[in-house]
Amino acid sequence: MDTDYLEAVLDLVGEIPAGRAMTYGTIAEVVADRFVAAGLPARGGPRQVGQVLSRGGSGVPWWRVVNAAGSPPAHHARAALERLRAEGTALTADGSRVALRRAIWFPDE
Repeated sequence: MDTDYLEAVLDLVGEIPAGRAMTYGTIAEVVADRFVAAGLPARGGPRQVGQVLSRGGSGVPWWRVVNAAGSPPAHHARAALERLRAEGTALTADGSRVALRRAIWFPDE
């Protein structure tokens, strides 16, 4: 995986404010748009965002990144949901997912 893409994903995840969340797909779209705006080819997708976070995302708020249904990564769901609750992130009534309509975040650009 190229370093520029890895850094772009980690930088964006680091921008997500407490109490908010982004999806893997939205992160991929924003990073691609930023590359295009810089005159570079768009690259990556939701799976690549997940790979970046699994390989080097321990220093960023990885728990604020969820799938399109609002679910955190299955193997870290308990820890992610605890952190999301502590930050006051809007969750579904059963507390198992992020309520994306209320919690989704988009960077100002």
